[in-house]
Amino acid sequence: MRADVRQVADGAYLVHGGETNWVILTEGDAVTLVDTGYPADRERLLDSLAQVGSSPEAVVAVLVTHAHNDHLGSAEHLRTAYGTPVFLHPAEVPHARREFLQQVSVGTVLANAWRPGVLPWMVHVLRSGGTEQHPVAAPEPFPAASGPLDLPGRPVPVHTPGHTDGHAVFHLPEAGVVVSGDALVSGHATARLKGPQLLPAMFHHQRERAVASLDVIEELAGDTLLPGHGPVHRGSVREAARRAREHAL
Repeated sequence: MRADVRQVADGAYLVHGGETNWVILTEGDAVTLVDTGYPADRERLLDSLAQVGSSPEAVVAVLVTHAHNDHLGSAEHLRTAYGTPVFLHPAEVPHARREFLQQVSVGTVLANAWRPGVLPWMVHVLRSGGTEQHPVAAPEPFPAASGPLDLPGRPVPVHTPGHTDGHAVFHLPEAGVVVSGDALVSGHATARLKGPQLLPAMFHHQRERAVASLDVIEELAGDTLLPGHGPVHRGSVREAARRAREHAL
């Protein structure tokens, strides 16, 4: 199963999996992996590493924007099979352990099944293992309280709560890149809009905080947005956040 790997900057790749994206950051032979897709995306995940000339053994850390099943899918596998540490915002660490779950419920999805795109998306989720639980047994908070992490790509975690309490985006200031996870996307199977936007309201734990976090993203300098869903967005990240806010109000 082939992954759709797009190089977006020096040492930075956006990978389109089964309707969810992940990001590969390379530096020499070492790799930082941001998110891991659905459980069923594992073959694509491994293929994406091979396409950039790497391997799971070269992944020095997995950074997770948030602990939803479509982003956490292979994190525990990499941790147990290769000893790869899995890092999240401190507020998201217990979520990754599944001490609680801040994810849209089956009942809420069924109540919205009449909306365009929801039923096909539901089928994809079921086929991709999206209703399975793959908690990370020993997730860790980011190894630095602030500033860039000492990892390939030098990503800077930025707390953007709302989608989940501990959602974080990753800023690569030198590359002008923001890895935005689900705090700001450019499309989704259940969305009518194309371009920068918030996910539909049912997916957010606290939609008001998700809207407020767009203010945080607006302050991040960059011209390349790598979202958790949808294609790469080229153009001012600040303007992308503004457009998403306009659509959300």
